[in-house]
Amino acid sequence: MPVVRRASRHSVVVRVTHWLTVVWFCALLLSGVEILISHPRFYWGETGNASLQPLFRLPIPASRATVPTGYGFVLPDQNGWSRSLHFEAAWGLVLTGCWYLLAGLVTGHFRKDLLPSRWSGSEISAALANHIRFRKPAEAENWCYNILQRLAYISVIFGLFPAMIWTGLAMSPAVVSALPFMVTVLGGQQSARTLHFFCTLGLVLFVLVHVGMVVLAGFRNRMRAMITGGQ
Repeated sequence: MPVVRRASRHSVVVRVTHWLTVVWFCALLLSGVEILISHPRFYWGETGNASLQPLFRLPIPASRATVPTGYGFVLPDQNGWSRSLHFEAAWGLVLTGCWYLLAGLVTGHFRKDLLPSRWSGSEISAALANHIRFRKPAEAENWCYNILQRLAYISVIFGLFPAMIWTGLAMSPAVVSALPFMVTVLGGQQSARTLHFFCTLGLVLFVLVHVGMVVLAGFRNRMRAMITGGQ
């Protein structure tokens, strides 16, 4: 009997860049939380410090005694290693993203797998209803993304991640000096920091929903597909 081999669910580039992105994202999230703890207050505009009224603040203690939080203690200051790790992981993510984008354009991955062939309101509503009701995806979705997945992935790849990179660069003194428009268009460095925080929340929410849907769809099969390419 001839052996029939089915095409891989995910290409090698998609699988490798997916897991590299997981590593970089976890490193960025961990180091970002440590950086945030040093000053858990957010402002809008160019300037922000402990003597100014914040736009909003997080109800957590800080790692610096000069930051008023309402708590009678401060957390250990981990600002040194966290900033270094954040910088290195950010460039790792950028390089991984460039590799993924280049491969996606060359192989037609975006056109074939991510861009919706049609924008049907009924199809979007049906997919959304299935997600809300926690229905297990159909067998056909093992080999292609439904329209809701495509829209979510496009929003993250071409929306949230670029916004994260832009707002992150806008907080860099070197970038501010060389390309000041990257900061002014956002309203200032503190505005960039605030927007960076909300982009992070959006990505964390996406990851939580993504992992939840993977578990619902069949954790073992989906993990195997993203590691080996098969089902």
